[in-house]
Amino acid sequence: MVSRSSSSTIDSPRCLFVTLGCAKNEVDTDRMRALLLADGFGEADEVDEADVILVNTCSFLVSATSESIEATLELAEAVAQGVRSRPIVMCGCVPSRYGDDLEDELPEVAAFVRHDEEDGIVGVVRAVLGLQPADERLGDGRVLRTIEGASAYVKISDGCDRFCTFCAIPYIRGRYYSRSERDIVDEVRALMEGGVREIVLIGQDTGIWGRDLGEGHTLASLLRSVAQAVRPYGGWVRMLYLQPEGMTDELIATIRDVDEVLPYIDIPIQHCSARLLRAMNRRGSVDELRALFGRLREEIPGMVLRTTAMAGFPGETDEEADELSSFVAEQEFDYTSVFAYSPEEGTRAARMDGQVDEDVKLERTQRLIDIAEQMGFSATARHVGERVRVIVDGIEEGEDGPELIGHAWFQAPDCDGAIHIEEGEAAVGDIVTCDLVDSFCYELIGIIVDDEEGR
Repeated sequence: MVSRSSSSTIDSPRCLFVTLGCAKNEVDTDRMRALLLADGFGEADEVDEADVILVNTCSFLVSATSESIEATLELAEAVAQGVRSRPIVMCGCVPSRYGDDLEDELPEVAAFVRHDEEDGIVGVVRAVLGLQPADERLGDGRVLRTIEGASAYVKISDGCDRFCTFCAIPYIRGRYYSRSERDIVDEVRALMEGGVREIVLIGQDTGIWGRDLGEGHTLASLLRSVAQAVRPYGGWVRMLYLQPEGMTDELIATIRDVDEVLPYIDIPIQHCSARLLRAMNRRGSVDELRALFGRLREEIPGMVLRTTAMAGFPGETDEEADELSSFVAEQEFDYTSVFAYSPEEGTRAARMDGQVDEDVKLERTQRLIDIAEQMGFSATARHVGERVRVIVDGIEEGEDGPELIGHAWFQAPDCDGAIHIEEGEAAVGDIVTCDLVDSFCYELIGIIVDDEEGR
């Protein structure tokens, strides 16, 4: 269910929430926030206003772990300089990955909460503040989500069974499990009632949703149910984190035929070399991927494609790096996220022979980025001249005054470019119709029009 206000009073202890990492962490933070607000806590916007600080961390890469720890230490320094004592609670992936070792390494942190312990956050925060225990859950087991704006992420699953050799997520998040369709649809309906107009379905591997729930439960069937829930509100449904083998006939037909489901497909390929994909414990080849994307373009005209590519996996040859660069250029993806391989502690790839030299890895990464940007900038420019519905995500102060910042159907929130509207009035969360008149890099310039047409 949704709440846009807190039941707390001005005298309630206030929590500052700091979220690092991906959209899945945003959802987890939102749940912890809802539990705490339901218990009577307030929310702070700045360190000086807070009584306790919750840092929801990311540990997908070594760099993300370092960023999480550095951010926590910076907060600890700010707390030390403050007037009041503000305990820090570290949540999420870093405690899940490193466990009890953190207590000695980070004495600045008052408590550590693994991702599967986050539903007990009320008890943890009450304990570090020296407050009496309280009931940590609402009566029906659901929580009131606090959403600002018109877009909301909804987790349909957690954990992962893939065990890609480069990835630590299964060790951090555990085995794959699907949320029930009823819980997901109930959450979507409540979000729509609260003013949300775009639902973004996420999970570690969204394409296999339902395989642990029994026959008849597929991502396509879930999409149809979610679409039915958003239809009365004129809402959109978007998916992220599909895998190539998850693109079934049923799913392709659903994306094509159900108006509420956006023709925006996010498929991380990581690589196109069959040999390297096998070494990653993934499937596919350049021919299979080429056939898949060709089929998608044929069956879903005008769709947007996002992917992820990795440079410098152990054993990658110059020829295989060239093959990946050529494939990304050939496919002209609308958006491509590029990562340099990172040897993650506890993963099989970190122990493989043939680790690529850092300078070579960075050169290959930059080459991929340059290609991805060239393709992406061109794809963005092709939208100039279109009339679209734009969700207003924020208001920024520009050189000539306030500027509305939003996104259209072909832009995932917080992932892709944005639409800049220099004239006109709207509030965050409003949906306006715009003519797209110019582009720069991944960004577009929009002009508000009265016509309500446009996707």
